[in-house]
This record gives sequence, structure tokens and C-alpha cells, in this order.
Amino acid sequence: MVGYPQDVEEVYLGEQGVIRHAESGDLLIDMTTSSPSLAKRIEREARERGLLALDAPVSGGDVGAREARLSIMVGGTPEAYEEAAPVLGLMGTNIVHQGPAGSGQYTKMCNQIAIASNMMGICEALIYAEKAGLDPSTVLKSIESGAAGAWSLSNLAPRIIKGDFAPGFYVKHFIKDMQIALNSAEEMNLKSPGLQLARSLYERLAQMGEENSGTQALFKVLQKL
Repeated sequence: MVGYPQDVEEVYLGEQGVIRHAESGDLLIDMTTSSPSLAKRIEREARERGLLALDAPVSGGDVGAREARLSIMVGGTPEAYEEAAPVLGLMGTNIVHQGPAGSGQYTKMCNQIAIASNMMGICEALIYAEKAGLDPSTVLKSIESGAAGAWSLSNLAPRIIKGDFAPGFYVKHFIKDMQIALNSAEEMNLKSPGLQLARSLYERLAQMGEENSGTQALFKVLQKL
């Protein structure tokens, strides 16, 4: 798991890349959130050299990683998935084979699109609660187990309330993910207005010097609007 698609490309496809030097039958698992088209290319070139390859991005943040409770979204052949399952099971509790190469990345983009709009709603809700003279922590007790319930609401809203903007997931990496999702949506001729708005707000947050903060730092932007 590395940072950006260009890192993935270098690690797997570069002159000193894994695919050039792995032995036939080896299994390659890329857990970076990266481009679906790059995942397909890696799997294709790996197969030509007698290798197995999976794209297996994750969700669950720092808490899920520490507690080995990640959600792992897997793309690749059933054969590669079955071989990888025991290893993936050491890191996650919700491991789903989504389909052929690239399917893991497409699924992760669905995840990031949902989070992007969700984080805007969470931040707006907490600001609204404050303006209404409510205690945000008490409000959270009512809404996190109702229809508004979500992982980000339960795990990141308390950090916002405490003023804790340390990264479980970096703003700079979330911006990267949103751009991948927007590029992919454009390839499918899809409009993504919520995602475009979220990306613009997060870019504004990065311009404030918060690129290494956690995604919950979006609160700081919406406070200033």
C-alpha cells in the first residue's frame, strides 16, 4: 500500500518493478487506493508473466487498521482471491470479492464518493447544532443511531467536537481519491455534483495548510463560510 497511482505504477511496472522480477506463480496484492484502469493494466501484464494480481483497497481508517477490522474490496480472478483470502483475513473482517481486475478500485471509489458528501453533511450538522445553542455531543447521542448513522458520524464527529484534527486519513490522499473518482466518472459519462463540491472544499482546506490533517478538518472550511 503506497500513496499515489504514480507510486503504484513505479512499484509494479517500472524498470525495477515487481512484475519484471517476481517469479512465475507469485501473487501480487496492491492495497493502494488507485486508478481502476491502472489496476486492470497491472493484472494484464502480471498475467502475461505468469503472475496473479489483485487490487484490494481498504476502508476503515486508522481504527480499522489497528484493530484488523478493515473492509477490503477485492478485484481479480477467483483463483487469486482464494489464494489471498487467508492473508487478507489477518487485516480485515469484511472482505468481498467484487469481480475482475479493477473492481476493487471501482468499489473504493463508491466508498469515497459516499464519504465525501457524508463529511459535508456531518460538518454542517455540527455547525448547525452549535448555532442553535445545542451541545453537539448530546446531539450526536440522538442522531448517530438513527437514520443518519454512519461510520464517519460515529468515529469522526467526536474528534471534530474535541478539536482533534489529527489524520486517520490524510486530506491530501482524500483529494487524490476524489480526483480518481471524478476521472473515472468522466470516462463513464457520469455527472458527480456532490463529489465535485466536496473536492473543491477539500482543495480549499489544503490551501489553508491542512493537507496533512485528517478528513474531519473539513469542519474548518465550513466554519468560515
